[in-house]
Amino acid sequence: MKIHFIGIGGIGVSALARYYLAKGHKVSGSDLVSSEITDSLKKSGAKISIMRHLAKNLPEDVGLVIYSPAVQSDNPEIKKAKKLQVTGYKLQVLSYPQALGELTKKYFTIAVSGTHGKSTTVAMTASILIKAGLDPTVIVGTKLKEFNGSNFRAGESKYLVIEADEWQASFLNYWPKIIVLTNIEREHLDYYKDLKHILRTYKEYVSHLPRGGLLVVNEDDKNISRIKKQEATLRGVRLKASRRIKKFSLAQKEVKKLREILKVPGEHNIYNALSALTVARALKISDKISFKALSEYKGCWRRFEVKKGRIDSRNFIIISDYAHHPTEVKAALEAAREKFPSKEIWCIFQPHQYQRTFYLFNDFIRVFLGVLRRDQGKPTLDRLIITDIYDVAGREEGEIKKKVSSKKLIKKLNKPWAIHLAKEKVKNYLKRELKGGEIIIIMGAGDVYNLTDEFSTG
Repeated sequence: MKIHFIGIGGIGVSALARYYLAKGHKVSGSDLVSSEITDSLKKSGAKISIMRHLAKNLPEDVGLVIYSPAVQSDNPEIKKAKKLQVTGYKLQVLSYPQALGELTKKYFTIAVSGTHGKSTTVAMTASILIKAGLDPTVIVGTKLKEFNGSNFRAGESKYLVIEADEWQASFLNYWPKIIVLTNIEREHLDYYKDLKHILRTYKEYVSHLPRGGLLVVNEDDKNISRIKKQEATLRGVRLKASRRIKKFSLAQKEVKKLREILKVPGEHNIYNALSALTVARALKISDKISFKALSEYKGCWRRFEVKKGRIDSRNFIIISDYAHHPTEVKAALEAAREKFPSKEIWCIFQPHQYQRTFYLFNDFIRVFLGVLRRDQGKPTLDRLIITDIYDVAGREEGEIKKKVSSKKLIKKLNKPWAIHLAKEKVKNYLKRELKGGEIIIIMGAGDVYNLTDEFSTG
C-alpha cells in the first residue's frame, strides 16, 4: 500500500513512517524543513518533499494519508485527500494519534503517559523487554542510542510499547493492555481549561483498559492519586473492578540499588526506572534481567545528553536537555548539580510556546529562583541566559504573544545572574564570558539544540 505522511519530520509521525517502511509499504511524505529525521527516512526508502505542502505531493493510488496534529485543516494535501474521499476514492485519512490508535488494537500495547518522563520510561521499559527476549515493537518520541539513533524499533512479537501523549487528548485514541502513569501536572493549557479538565481526560483514558488490564501508577503523585482513589462513574458506567493497579514509589527498597546502577542522574529517573521495573514484574520478567537492562541504559536524545564542548581554546561540558515545563527544568538543573557537584553551572533556556510561558510564568520564576538555594555553599545554578520564546506555528494566539516575553521573565527575576539574549548572540557572549571547565545546559524543546551542534566536539 502507498502511505503518505503530512508533517513526516515530526518525532512521532516519523516513527510511524518507519513502522510502515519496516512492513514493506511504499512511504512518501512532506514537511516544511529538512532535518536529520527526514534525511534518515529518505535513506530508508521514503520519498519526501521539502519546503512546501502541495496537493501534487500525494502519490497516485495512495491508500492511507496520515497527518501530524500540528498540521492545519487548510493544508493543501489534507484538502486534496479529503476531496478524493468525497469523490468515492478508497482512501483513509487519519491523524497520527488515530493511526497509532489503530495499531494499539492489533498488539499487546504498553502505553506510557504523564506530563514528564514518557520517552525515558518507554526507553527503559523497551530495554528490559528486549533483554528478556520479548522482542517488542517500539514507537517513542525521541531518538535512542539503543536503536542506533532511531525513534522506532521493529519487533516480531505481540508487544508494542508507545509514548501516549496527552496533548489535545491524543491518548484517547489508544487502547492499551497496560497504562503507565508517571505523573500529572498542569500542562498544554492551550487545549485544557484547567487541572480538573486534565484529570477528567486522564480518567477517560484509563477507562480504555480492558478487563484484566493493568494500571501502573506513581503512588507519590498527588494528582494520580486523585484519579486512582475516585471510583467515580464515567458517563454513567462504573469503572471495571477487574482492572489491576500496581504502584511504585520512592519508598521502595529497590531505590537504593537503582541509585547505584543508573547511568542517568536525577530523582526523576529513579521514578522512570521504578515504573519500568513495575511493568517488567507484571510481565513476569526477573529482576535480574530488569536491573541488568537498566544499568546499561544510556539515555535519550536531548534528555540530559552529555557532550564535550569547545569555543576557541576553552573546553566545557554541554548538557542538551528537552526540558520545557517548570518541573522538568527543575529536575534537569538539580540532576546537573548532582552529577557535577563542584562545577559552575550555566543554563541557556529557550521557553517553548507563548501560551505555556504565559500560563506557567510564575512557576518558571519560582523554579529559577528556587534552584539558587545553596546546598553546602554551592548554588544549583550559577548563570541563566533566556533566549526568545520559540513560536510554535499554528498553536499561538496573537493576544498571548503581547502578554508574555523572555524579557518579562528576566525583569521579574531581577537578578544579576539572569539575562536575556537572542539565540544568535549567545555564541559571542560565551566567547567573552567563559573561562573553561563550566557546565553549559542547553535547554528547551525548540531549535535551541542547534547551539549544541554548534559547540559540540563529540
